Amino acid sequence: MKHRLKIARQPAVMRTATRFALIVGPILIAINHGDVILAGEMQTSDWIKCAITMLVPYTVSTLSSISAYISCQKDCEE
Repeated sequence: MKHRLKIARQPAVMRTATRFALIVGPILIAINHGDVILAGEMQTSDWIKCAITMLVPYTVSTLSSISAYISCQKDCEE
């Protein structure tokens, strides 16, 4: 687990995950909350859900990067 967290904190991994979050996150927010945003009826709980929605692509990208890094390391050792 320590090794995975070290990979997740790598600047390249964090940059990539942030880019994905900034691209995919707003798309997900528009899909899930666009009508409420346009109607001007957003509640505090809706804004919290939007913030959590931004974490989804960040997390997916980070986990994917960790998996790819570990897989690459195993392939290089063989």
